[in-house]
This record gives sequence, structure tokens and C-alpha cells, in this order.
Amino acid sequence: MRQEERQIAVIGSGFAGISASAYLARQGYQVEVYEKNAEIGGRARQLVTDNGYTFDMGPSWYWMPEVFEKFFNDFGYKTEDFYELELLDPGFSVIFGQNDVLNIPADFGELCRLFESIENGSGEKLKKFLAEAEYKYKIGIGNLVYKPGLSLLEFADTELIKGLFKLQVFTSFSSHVKKHFKNPRLIALMEFPVLFLGAMPEDTPALYSLMNYAGLKLGTWYPKGGFGKVIQGMKTVAEKQGVKFHTNAAVTGLHVRDKRVTRLTSVKGQKHYDGVIASADYHHVEEKLLQQANRNYSEKYWDSRILAPSCLIFYLGVNCKIDRLNHHTLFFDEDLKQHSHEIYKEARWPSKPLFYVCCPSITDTSVAPSGHENLFVLMPLAPGVKDPETMRETYFNIIMNRLETYTGKNIRAHLDYKKKLLCK
Repeated sequence: MRQEERQIAVIGSGFAGISASAYLARQGYQVEVYEKNAEIGGRARQLVTDNGYTFDMGPSWYWMPEVFEKFFNDFGYKTEDFYELELLDPGFSVIFGQNDVLNIPADFGELCRLFESIENGSGEKLKKFLAEAEYKYKIGIGNLVYKPGLSLLEFADTELIKGLFKLQVFTSFSSHVKKHFKNPRLIALMEFPVLFLGAMPEDTPALYSLMNYAGLKLGTWYPKGGFGKVIQGMKTVAEKQGVKFHTNAAVTGLHVRDKRVTRLTSVKGQKHYDGVIASADYHHVEEKLLQQANRNYSEKYWDSRILAPSCLIFYLGVNCKIDRLNHHTLFFDEDLKQHSHEIYKEARWPSKPLFYVCCPSITDTSVAPSGHENLFVLMPLAPGVKDPETMRETYFNIIMNRLETYTGKNIRAHLDYKKKLLCK
């Protein structure tokens, strides 16, 4: 069979699924993407309300801009062909108390001076920390991320082997941070990016300081119109390569013969394929789509894994403006270590939760009606906890009490849209 006659199915239309489909189609394959939701984007899809709000339902931090740029460049485009990027300044804010706020400037010199004002000598230490992080970032992105992962021999790279010690894969992230900084606010600032990786900072390799480099040195950006613009741009690229998208098309089964997937079943019927790429959650694919004989891991294995945290999200439309919030605001006015322990060690609802608020309407008037605010509020949570509606509402009020105290605004009295979602 000629390559142009071979048909490939991709399950899921998030960043990975769309990207895979575009590259495969460019190589001559006939590619179809299956998306269970009504809109493409996976976790990066958008929620558009009847009263004028546009919510990003998942990702809201645009870091590592060159990764997106590379995708579009590979097909002869630039990001600006599809959306406008704005560098946020401040990149984000961290709230440690009512009058204790760190606004993280976009300018690195200003950031070093901010560190120095908090802890003597920390400005120079930040430069050293991020110089090491830059090396990890360039090795991680340049020598690791773009390898296909088909064989360990791919990693028999001279530069990679020489730099193994510098990558600090056997040093804990927490100890690496504390080697450079002593002030608890600076430690919390440096540790927060790893919260969603699936382990506490003490159990995460120092390799991931590359995330600090991405956020503090490369900056925090925002695609005007939200992340849906990024998804739509990627979809346009894929469709120009010939990719077909099926929405409201949940995949319900994969049929295997001689260790190869030959047929896919979705709510729209069955179809034979020469290959399938699953960009949906690995656990879901194994447990729900494959028969037991074709799975790589048992349920006992999955039960023993420490999974990345879940989160409780609120999408809020507010019919007034809100002072004191920036585009990204982290509420660290409670103990980060305690909240992390309750996610990864106890698997319980947090006693004193930290949370994050995104207010994109401060930067982008298109995502909310005039004079209104668009709020995305997220609380990290242990995966698999029971979540009755009463518990969700309890934590909504815990969060809103603190948010309203900080902003000085009775936000609950001005809500004209509210939706809750637990991401598992």
C-alpha cells in the first residue's frame, strides 16, 4: 500500500493530537482526528457563553513561546499569522498576605533587584540559578523533547552524556532551590511551577528548574483571544495538510490483531485504520479502549502510581471591574508545603488551600463584555477524591472569602455567570 493511501486515526485534539496529525498528513498519510467534545482543543478548548464571556478551560500560561513558533515555522507560517502575543508585565503576582505581594516584572534586571530587596545577595544567586536552568532548558528542549522515544540509544548523545551531571536528575528540586535562597517567599516562588508535575518539590528532580528559566527569563505571554486562538491556528495548519476533524466523536474501543490496532470504534461507528495515535490520557486508553490482553499495565500498577494533581476550577463572569488583580495571581497566603502534602501524601481535600486566579479581561477586552471581568479560578486537588456538590460549593466560598478580602470587592454579589468543573 502506498503511503498516501494509508489511513491514520488520532484520538484527541489537544496540542499533541493536532500537532501529530499535521506532521503525519504532511508526510502523505490520510489522517482523521477524533474529539469527544463539541469543540476541538482537548483541555485547551474554550467555553463561550451566551452573555459574552470567553473562557480558556485549561491552559492559561503561555510559556516556552519558541515551541509554538517552531510548530508554525515547520509549515511555513509564523505565530503572528494566527494570533497576537503580548508579553505580560508583571508576568504574574504572588500574594503572601493582604499587603505582602510580589509582582514579577518582565524585565530580568528588575527581577534581580526585586530578589535583592528581599534577601541580600539573592540577585546574583538568581542569575547563577537561571544560568544553570538555561543549560537544562536548552538540553531538555533541544536534545530530549524532540526525540521520538523509540529506543534508549537515541539518548546516547555525547553532549547529553557529558552534561548529565549538570542536568541534576538525581538532585531534588527543593534542595537545589534552598541551596540558593533562604527567604520562604522566594523559595515558594521558585517551587510553585513544579506543583503540577506529579510530585512534591522534595521528590522532583532539579532538572525541572528549566521551568523557572521559562517563566522568569523567557517571560509570560498571552495570546490575544485566549488559547483557543492557538488551537484554531494549529487546526488551520492541519487542515491545510488534509487532516479531517470529527467532533462529538468519543472513541469507545480499539480492536487489535497481531499486536496492531486495525479498527477504531467511536460513537459514530467503526472504521479500519492502518495506525492509531492516542493523545488522550494513557490510563483512559488502556482501561477503557483496549482489552486486557493488549494493555501494558495492570490496574494494580495504576493504583500504585502517584498521578499529577487534579484541580477544582470555577469560571466566573463578574459584571463589574475588580481592582488589585493582575492577569495571573497566585494566592500563596497559606502554606505551600502543607497543601502539597495533602495532594501527594494524604490524598484529601486541602485544609488551607492555595489557589490561582486568571483575569484575562485585564489584558484582553474581547473575552468579557465591556465593564465586566472574566475570572478563571483554580485550586489544585488530589486526584480521585470524592467530590459531592456540597464540597465544591464549600471550597468556592472558602476561596471567595479570601479573594474578596484581598480585592475589597463583593464579587459574589456581581456574578452573572458561574460554572464549576473538577478536572480528574
